[in-house]
Amino acid sequence: MDYQNKPQDYYSHVRSEMLAFLPDGSKTILDVGCADGSFAFQVKKISGAEVWGIEYMEEEAKKAAEKLDRVFAGPCEGHIDNLPENYFDVIFFNDVLEHLQDPYAVLKAIKSKLSDTGVIISSIPNIRYHRVLVPLLFRKQFEYQAEGVMDKTHLRFFTGSSIRKMYEDQGYEIVEHKGI
Repeated sequence: MDYQNKPQDYYSHVRSEMLAFLPDGSKTILDVGCADGSFAFQVKKISGAEVWGIEYMEEEAKKAAEKLDRVFAGPCEGHIDNLPENYFDVIFFNDVLEHLQDPYAVLKAIKSKLSDTGVIISSIPNIRYHRVLVPLLFRKQFEYQAEGVMDKTHLRFFTGSSIRKMYEDQGYEIVEHKGI
């Protein structure tokens, strides 16, 4: 995948809108696809929690390691077994699952890493977004881009209902599902 040629601020974007979903009292947090650690560092500052990250890109993982408590570099699939069982109060997947070959298997494998009250918070682009559908319907083509819903590095595309189904099929209870 061509993750090297992303816009300059792609790996340092802080998804501040995702902070609203962070449960009070979260003490252990994992950010899968943490990039340079900017978002996870904000979570750490706000919550005072122990924050870990997993980042595919080696250079970005090095930057994240300067900000977070522990960071693994490489594909997340290769690090799930190294994570402690029943440990994380929150696992974030901010715009990550659509980049994975088998997000279903990742969600299934990582479930045992959540504490008894642990939650997954994710952001997943919806292919039914009007700016995607209009070109598809009227020009009859996918118009891939450097980032966004039609990011050329996306391996999977989801709708709202397929996102729900993916989580439910892996045994998760959906507490909240909304567009942001």
